[in-house]
Amino acid sequence: MTGAEHKQTAIEPRKTLWVRVLPLLLVVAAFAAVFIFGLDEFLSFEMLKNHRKTVMEWYVDNHFVAIISMILIYALVVALSIPGAVWLSLGAGFLMGTVVSTIVVVFAATLGALGIFLIARYALADFFHEKAGATMRKMEQGFQENALSYLLVLRLVPLFPFWLVNLVPALLGVPTRTFVIGTFLGIIPGTAVFCSIGNGLGAVFDRGDMPDLDIIFSMEVFGPLLGLACLSLLPVVYKKMKKQKDG
Repeated sequence: MTGAEHKQTAIEPRKTLWVRVLPLLLVVAAFAAVFIFGLDEFLSFEMLKNHRKTVMEWYVDNHFVAIISMILIYALVVALSIPGAVWLSLGAGFLMGTVVSTIVVVFAATLGALGIFLIARYALADFFHEKAGATMRKMEQGFQENALSYLLVLRLVPLFPFWLVNLVPALLGVPTRTFVIGTFLGIIPGTAVFCSIGNGLGAVFDRGDMPDLDIIFSMEVFGPLLGLACLSLLPVVYKKMKKQKDG
């Protein structure tokens, strides 16, 4: 190999690394810009409360544009992992009603989650696999074998941050199709709860109160979510029992 060829070989991995990491760096830069320019202030209860009449009038006159705008903004907020998406869910419920807003938010959240999932997998998956030890590889294999069940549990039970559940499957090699299905189905119940709260915001505004977001952890809501999560684990239990029986 000539000196020029050796130099070219050394440069190629560096170019590849930058190409792979660049989308993730852009996400980080956009995330920082949101807080630097104070854009996160738009994702708050006060902003929704103070501008509710203007937003409602605009929605009445521009249904289609409003729905498309909500999908794009919500997907971007999720993709950038910006806190405050819950207020968008409530706002969607307030404007569109429980059913329509649930459909819109589930679609938008899944789209945004898919975006950061693909970026994280493209940028970090290979590096993670190189650094992962035997224990992590075993966990990765176990997660992949029951990826849909585990994803449904993580989505149904709101104990882990949404952004974290977007990143971990990307690093553990979960197939894109499985990630999309698990995310879409898993967030429907919780989304419906928050959109339902948003649908009743008019009365909350009139009373001068704050919406009770902790209702998601009440037994009336959390209990059924936990039950659905347990049902999602039945395939895992069945596989383990069958494996022990065959062994």
